Amino acid sequence: MAALADLVAASLIERDTSGDVLWTWSYPSVSQQQRDVLTRKSQLAADPANIPSFVYGQWHRQWYYIKSSQVQDGDPLPKVTHFSLVIISKDFNPEKYETFSRILCKAYSRTGSPAAMLQFYLAVVTRGSCQSEENGTFLVKEFDPRKAYAAGSVKDIVNRFGVESILIYTAILLKKKLVVYHPHLDGLLETVRAFPAFVWHRQNWNILYTNVELVEEELEDLKSCGHYIAGFTDPMVESRADLYDVFVNLSDGEISVAPHAKESMAMGKIHKDIAMAMVQCAEDDGMENQQVIKEIAVKTKELLNKVKSLATPAEEGGKPLITLDALRERKMAPANENFLFSLAAAEGLAEL
Repeated sequence: MAALADLVAASLIERDTSGDVLWTWSYPSVSQQQRDVLTRKSQLAADPANIPSFVYGQWHRQWYYIKSSQVQDGDPLPKVTHFSLVIISKDFNPEKYETFSRILCKAYSRTGSPAAMLQFYLAVVTRGSCQSEENGTFLVKEFDPRKAYAAGSVKDIVNRFGVESILIYTAILLKKKLVVYHPHLDGLLETVRAFPAFVWHRQNWNILYTNVELVEEELEDLKSCGHYIAGFTDPMVESRADLYDVFVNLSDGEISVAPHAKESMAMGKIHKDIAMAMVQCAEDDGMENQQVIKEIAVKTKELLNKVKSLATPAEEGGKPLITLDALRERKMAPANENFLFSLAAAEGLAEL
């Protein structure tokens, strides 16, 4: 049975009866900077009514999953009111790690000892499975990453924004910087996870930063990426045009393009045709989300085939590449010419 090599660490944060929040256990150790960031993400210091039960995100190229629980009467944790179990891993799979976190949290609530959690953790690291009385058998192989990728609803996003969804599609396809705002973390997490699925052929969720705050250490991490999809709950992010090419307001249902990106995001007939196809699929009540993702992927494949057909054969068996001069000779509309060359560049098919 496959071991879970993607696991990096497990840690415990506790809130005591005095309201103090302490990092109390880790296996293996994590840095002080990680502790500071993840303690803030747990929100254990907030009003107990506002502590989220499960949050996840990416920082420094690693995923974190935080499951928080309230201590119940009878639990062997007399000085603790709430605790958060933090899992750090290399892969994106919220369902897998929420299930695993629940097992670890119940083990800690039942025993009051991190040793009980460590036993399950090591079993999963070495064998890819663990067994618990409350939750039965946890099997890593039951959590297909592609299922996690398709769990967010592209269909709902297209229905929400209509033909303007083409701005989201184009921004991700051209490897632009996309910022997504929602005032509530649960609503943000539910929706922003679906955005990379607009460009299914890449299956790259490493560009996704679901839960970013306007603090220096997180913004530095974000800016170190060439392109990204970043979720925020702070409305002040809209004024930070240096952080995005395209801004998506999930609360108001509006999408705006930053002034510096308007030329590269100009729309043409190609965009209109794809936008209408996306809307038609999303409005079809008989079409499930995964079918919508598949249909958009088919459109993307057709587009990429068109781009490849425009490439100039290379000498001595080299890779065919698209040149801007060759595109101009075809006398396309400027928006289409610019888009196709930018797409070729994003796919490594352009001579720059």
